[in-house]
Amino acid sequence: MPAGAAAERGPARAAAEREELRAAAEREELRAAAEREELRAAAEREELRTAAERAFAAALAGRAVCVTGLGVSGPPVARALLDRGARVTVIDGRTDEATRERAERLRHLGARVLLGAEALPEGTDLVVTSPGWRPDAVPLVQAARAGVEVIGDVELAWRLRPAGQTWLAVTGTNGKTTTVRMLEAMLRADGRSARAVGNVGTPVVEAVSPGPGEAAADVLAVELSSFQLHWSNSLRPHAATVLNVAPDHLDWHGGLDAYAAAKGRVYAPGTVRVVNAADPLSGRLADRADEADAAAGAAAARRVAFTLDTPRPGELGVVEDLLVDRAFVADPASTAEELATLADVRPAAPHNVANALAAAALARSVGVAPASVRAGLAAFAPEPHRISPVATVAGVHYVDDSKATNPHAAAASLSAYPSIVWVAGGLLKGADVEDLVAAAAPRLRGAVLLGADRDRLRAALDRHAPALPVVEVARSDSGAMAETVAAAAELARPGDTVLLAPAAASMDMFTDYNARGDAFAAAVRALRG
Repeated sequence: MPAGAAAERGPARAAAEREELRAAAEREELRAAAEREELRAAAEREELRTAAERAFAAALAGRAVCVTGLGVSGPPVARALLDRGARVTVIDGRTDEATRERAERLRHLGARVLLGAEALPEGTDLVVTSPGWRPDAVPLVQAARAGVEVIGDVELAWRLRPAGQTWLAVTGTNGKTTTVRMLEAMLRADGRSARAVGNVGTPVVEAVSPGPGEAAADVLAVELSSFQLHWSNSLRPHAATVLNVAPDHLDWHGGLDAYAAAKGRVYAPGTVRVVNAADPLSGRLADRADEADAAAGAAAARRVAFTLDTPRPGELGVVEDLLVDRAFVADPASTAEELATLADVRPAAPHNVANALAAAALARSVGVAPASVRAGLAAFAPEPHRISPVATVAGVHYVDDSKATNPHAAAASLSAYPSIVWVAGGLLKGADVEDLVAAAAPRLRGAVLLGADRDRLRAALDRHAPALPVVEVARSDSGAMAETVAAAAELARPGDTVLLAPAAASMDMFTDYNARGDAFAAAVRALRG
């Protein structure tokens, strides 16, 4: 190359670099200005909301409030209302001993409790319903006809939350509890006062109404079911995700569209919308929320995606064995932040990596440091009955995913293993299993079916895997799972995985999915003698 050309190239390259730096600085200033405007607008909205919510809390004193249901959320809701001076009546159609005991405790606190009641009490000003109560329940229909507001326990908690408390919300058909627990661990690793609440087990209202001497958490990682979201109309979390949407609870909602719409309510105005790039409905629900914001003249909400592929700007994703962030960084167009490795995610099944990325996106939305994301994943202990290894017997691996109570969840766990003896069955709740069975068929060594709807699974297997060995266990007594596991052991070969991924609910044979998983684990341990 001539010396003159090289000399000319040096200044040209320097000029190009200066221009690139100038453009990057300009992009950063625009981004910072947009963030400042977003924060200002959010502060204005929060001020208006908190004023209305303070007025709501103050107005509870002396109001006649009906609480429907004495299950998990009913008693803490009643206590929170009593603490604020409301006149509380609790109704529940059940009269069993456990319900009577809960009723007596609330009566001692000053609530009126009506067991076996199916009508709205006269003079009710407000109804706070338990999430499992359908909109067509008699008291709720009566309230709607009378113009009485009906809200859920989550909506009540939102209106009563302490000033400055941040909510990060997680919903979806599957993966909610794991994601919320991962998020809680990340927040705590970052030094935040954080608590996982909601459908994960602890009612949200307990987290906003702590007992004497207790302090409310600064950040809540909130797991929300479609039922809870149905009854929440002013909920505005700082950030939220719809992990995935697949048919479930259709009998309650009346169809997939209504079920998805309930999930989509989590994408409220001003909420950072974390979407699953691999799930079309997750993105579509965010699109609908964007359209509703535009129609209402609201500022555009920030959107972030997570993907198992290489992330684009505005996404979190996977590069080789690294989880990386190209959303919450200074210049997403040219930089990325390493958050963790695949080895930090336990188990590293694809759907669990997606859960980790969703949790990381929510954590990063409130400024959690990358090192804290990794530390949180290291501290996270998977919940029982969620792809939990039980034992290896005669070279066969036994895995308990009893929490896979619908076809979508079962598909995720079935995709994680190459050669499977599948243990499935229970109550399908009207779900279609054709796609599940067709996708799983190439991985199956055999199947053992039990439960009320095993015939539907058998029919699908006959269509998509006609040569597959299938054993049906007809009994439904306490020995059914032992017979099931013994049959699976007969079908399995060394290196195979016997996977309990029922694709169905458990209540036809067990009290819940925990009892089903415990029975499976006990039967596996019995194989070892």
